[in-house]
Amino acid sequence: MFNIESARNNTRARKFKLGLIVNPFSGIGGALALKGSDGEEVRQKALSMGAVKQSLSRATTALTCLQALVDDFVVYTANNEMGQSLCETLGFDHKIVYQSGTQTESTDSIELAQRLCKETVDLIVFAGGDGTARNIFDAVGNTIPVVGIPAGCKIHSGVYAITPQGAGRVIEQVIKGELVSLMQAEVKDIDEGAFREGRVVAKHYGEMNVPQELTYIQAVKMGGKESDELVLADIAAEIIDEMQDNPDTYYVMGSGSTVDFIMQELGLQNTLLGVDLVKEQTVVASDLTAEQLLKLLTGQDFKLVITLIGGQGHVFGRGNQQISSELIRRASKQNLLIVATKNKLNQLNGKPLICDSGDIELDRAMSGTVAVITGYRDRVLYHFA
Repeated sequence: MFNIESARNNTRARKFKLGLIVNPFSGIGGALALKGSDGEEVRQKALSMGAVKQSLSRATTALTCLQALVDDFVVYTANNEMGQSLCETLGFDHKIVYQSGTQTESTDSIELAQRLCKETVDLIVFAGGDGTARNIFDAVGNTIPVVGIPAGCKIHSGVYAITPQGAGRVIEQVIKGELVSLMQAEVKDIDEGAFREGRVVAKHYGEMNVPQELTYIQAVKMGGKESDELVLADIAAEIIDEMQDNPDTYYVMGSGSTVDFIMQELGLQNTLLGVDLVKEQTVVASDLTAEQLLKLLTGQDFKLVITLIGGQGHVFGRGNQQISSELIRRASKQNLLIVATKNKLNQLNGKPLICDSGDIELDRAMSGTVAVITGYRDRVLYHFA
């Protein structure tokens, strides 16, 4: 029998997995008016002129606030100045998952980020500038939340905190399991050659998911039927946009009132205590069994639209056993569209989301942070036991 207390104990037992990437040479040319630090030639010139590397110290400043939480997380990083030396200075439990040379390059940041993806870290924090942000984006995209510590000459990207201390505060909130918004932020970079000639040529490269301090909107604070309906309408609009953008994808609509509201907004008949299948905003099949779902979705792209049981936190294993462990495993964590109001999440009082699929290995694989859709273009990070 899986209960709330055991889930909370399991959450305490599992350490938060924090990925760390420090670009040691980021910003090295700033004080010397070199207008950037990209390329070995610029770095060597900066060093010959007496430049002092600042990136590691700024990363240390950002993460100093985490020393009080050392028992709650483990850092996954690279050797030497890419992360190891910081961890040793601050006394962080850490694992070296990548070995770089003395002269680090952009390829080192990319390869370390790729290793962190394989380690399924909960959050990646990196210190650098816009070039570093591009490297992380190339390796991660928007699959893992990131926080940038500003340390470069060029900070045009929205993935960076305003200050190193600000970055540390957001990371602290996430590790503590506090409710923080998950927003898409732009990755931009400028042409350093053009910049040295006095021209600013900025280019958009994409977006990454960034946790930000949560600002509670008044409607959610108020509670009550009217404000909840406004929030649910926003959640439904987000899912409907998702369906419009992916017409070839099947959507498994789980049980519960939040999913029922989405189906009502779609104008579709819903099985409140069952599981329906939707494609192109049309019901393909209703009130399906676990076996029927597996058969219908074999070889198909699909996502799971599910909510949690209020006050308990169960996402799987309570009232939706039709969504079997095999189906969850096929979908993978990346294709879960968990929907809930912030009010509903707050009512958990910090208790984790629970996967009680009957498959112990799968339940363990589900642990860690996950994005929960809480409105239109509004997500927050929450944790699975």
